[in-house]
Amino acid sequence: MTRVVEILIALGLVAAVVLQGLRWLRVLQREHYEPGSVSRFAWRWSTVSFVTSRRRTISAAPLTASVIVVVATLFVLRRDVGAACVALVAGWYLPLGLSVRGRTSKLSWTRRLRTVALVASLVTGALALVALVFPRPWIVGVVVVALVPFIVDAAATLTRPFENRLAQKFVDRARTRLHDVDPTVVAITGSYGKTSTKHHLAELLGGHRGVVPSPRSYNNRAGLSRAINENLADGTSIFIAEMGTYGPGEIADLTAWCPPDISVVTAIGPVHLERMKSLDVIEAAKFEITEAAPVVVLNIDDERLVGWVERLRASGKTVLTAGSDNTAADVRVVTVAERWQVLVHGTVVAICPPVVGVRESNLACAIATCVHLGLTIDEIVGRFTHLTSVPNRMVVVTAPSGVMVIDDTFNANPAGARAALAALRDLPLHGRRVVVTPGMVELGTEQNRLNHQLAVDIQSMGATMVVVSRTNARALLAGSGTTAMYFAHREQAVEWVRASLVAGDGVLYLNDLPDHYP
Repeated sequence: MTRVVEILIALGLVAAVVLQGLRWLRVLQREHYEPGSVSRFAWRWSTVSFVTSRRRTISAAPLTASVIVVVATLFVLRRDVGAACVALVAGWYLPLGLSVRGRTSKLSWTRRLRTVALVASLVTGALALVALVFPRPWIVGVVVVALVPFIVDAAATLTRPFENRLAQKFVDRARTRLHDVDPTVVAITGSYGKTSTKHHLAELLGGHRGVVPSPRSYNNRAGLSRAINENLADGTSIFIAEMGTYGPGEIADLTAWCPPDISVVTAIGPVHLERMKSLDVIEAAKFEITEAAPVVVLNIDDERLVGWVERLRASGKTVLTAGSDNTAADVRVVTVAERWQVLVHGTVVAICPPVVGVRESNLACAIATCVHLGLTIDEIVGRFTHLTSVPNRMVVVTAPSGVMVIDDTFNANPAGARAALAALRDLPLHGRRVVVTPGMVELGTEQNRLNHQLAVDIQSMGATMVVVSRTNARALLAGSGTTAMYFAHREQAVEWVRASLVAGDGVLYLNDLPDHYP
């Protein structure tokens, strides 16, 4: 083998490492720089099936094996060089479908990403130096290409303490700002429904006093401190803080420097189950929001939250219950004969037309919070005209073609999916009903079963299911009978909808996955 060939292969391996690094750095950024997330996604991409039709699938393994066999046979006399060439090809092209630039989520070279990339480069460089003294240097190149996802994860782990120290000054500034402004803090968490409840509470309070909600989904340490530092103006009376968690201790940390006067919990469900492993762990993580709050509002339509009521009251806290289905709730919003009935302690205090896309239990939690804050029922109901659905959450519109569209692309949980299917079922349609979905994610060992059940539910209501992307395709297609269609990308499904549906038809866009999912 000539020196020129060696140099070309070495340069190809360097390029493969760079391309792999860019792919997995983008995944890390999309997963909020969580250590371990890249390795988890590398496993997901390596095990997911390639769907080629409604019924037939072909595993990624034979395709990868074929490439290895073809390339390796060209270098039968030098197995280490053949392996290096296979690694070169794999690094350039695999995983198939995970692009460097990104189709729906571009790589953004923030200061934090540059820091992680620098550390990952140093780790990779250290491994490359090993090749200079290793008897078979090409094997080191193969190992480095294969280890890129783990190197990126390692870099995220190594930089996390530095990032936490850097972020602490923003947390300290937010703590001081909260102390100086001294608003009433309403903290909201839940496996789902927290953003909608925050949105509705801000709408109900908007005409009564100065209220500042944390924007969008700024619900972690960095986002919440930024929301306070940038948005908490002098004279603010109420700050509504959405608080999320990927594991135990995170909400406790948030409430340590952003202590709530009122805590609201909307639901406990299998969201982030992949990370937290069990509903018991999720429940314990959500319970942290109640520990610093003297007043707690609970949605007792959720059976797990029913068990919190006496436990919290026994600890001396004031507990207000809310919901729709549970008749024991202090505040209820119930749909009767296509009208909302608002009940307080079992008495109907208002009847009004419903707002499309607003879930009754979320609204009930917001109303219960307003009642505790001193608003009268008349003041609260008077603000119902300002209620709107959260963008991309159960938004119902009629397209110029006459097709009714439900945009629920931010929904990724079983309870929300059931509510969205019910909304599609109840639309005044005389034509087809279609559900476009990639299914639900981060459900751990329950993911296949719950997506299979989602497909069964769609089929049972007579709707056509359009499956998007490969992530849950096998489970969805298995549960769909013979009516499902498959498209690799959402854009293709949207084109089919626009070409196929007419006035009187309806479509539900249920969840949407960024393209770092397979």
